[in-house]
Amino acid sequence: MCDELTEKDAERFLANRDAINRRDFGKLGAAALLTAMVPKAAFAGAVTETTVQVTMPDGISDCYFVHPSSGKHPGVLMWPDIKGLRPVYQTVAKQLAEAGYSVLLVNPYYRDAKAPVVDPSASFSDDGILDYLRDLAWKLTHEVVTSDAKAYINFLDQQASVDPERKIGTMGYCMAGELVVLTAAAVPHRVGAVASFHGSRSMVTKGPNSPHLLISKSSAPALHAVAENDDERSPETKEIIRAAYKAAGIPAEIEVYKDTLHGWCTPDFHGYHKKQAAKAWTRLLHLFGNALA
Repeated sequence: MCDELTEKDAERFLANRDAINRRDFGKLGAAALLTAMVPKAAFAGAVTETTVQVTMPDGISDCYFVHPSSGKHPGVLMWPDIKGLRPVYQTVAKQLAEAGYSVLLVNPYYRDAKAPVVDPSASFSDDGILDYLRDLAWKLTHEVVTSDAKAYINFLDQQASVDPERKIGTMGYCMAGELVVLTAAAVPHRVGAVASFHGSRSMVTKGPNSPHLLISKSSAPALHAVAENDDERSPETKEIIRAAYKAAGIPAEIEVYKDTLHGWCTPDFHGYHKKQAAKAWTRLLHLFGNALA
């Protein structure tokens, strides 16, 4: 999960030639920059995008749903990072839809606020922002995520653009890197692939509810794209995760991406690493292409 060190590491990283700093972001304009950063799907097809209200056991979740404009396709449940549902992830979800998937991008904080829960340009260094987001994130217990995952997947299965005969994929960033494992464990008969981007640090804890202990409850192959600075702080984490997948007999690609920071796959983060994010996106499409076929 993001912390004070995340912002400090990012500031030091701005001199890297592959990083985008705040001044460049403002100069180019958010929309144009995001379009340039997020990899474009080859032979991208027309998509339909809407804001949807998903009925949950605990209320109504405002979500973004985007899918190819015709046909039935594998569903994907996308969990955003700690800052929640916002335009940058809508752009990412749209690109995935253009590659042939029906994508539900969720607001994990719907119980407390509609998206966006903070200004999309807010920084973790801004007064109160990180504390506020942490308070929201800590409410996402295993029980809450399990309940929500079931409801979101049920919604996907009811959509005309989703092929219920094909498995569903789930992907998450930052804190949501662990939520994909909880999702797969919650609905193992439907989830066929999980992808975690810079989410490894919260995957292994010392408690009995450590997310990595749920890996064996699913058979979904996995991609864990690990930030280099996360690995430096906790090099044993990736090995514990790798061992859990091996023990369960589940294929898993677990890789530390060189020269990357926690947050490096998210285009509105000023430590975004375009080259390595493109590589991770390619690996995601490979995983989904094989597992959700």
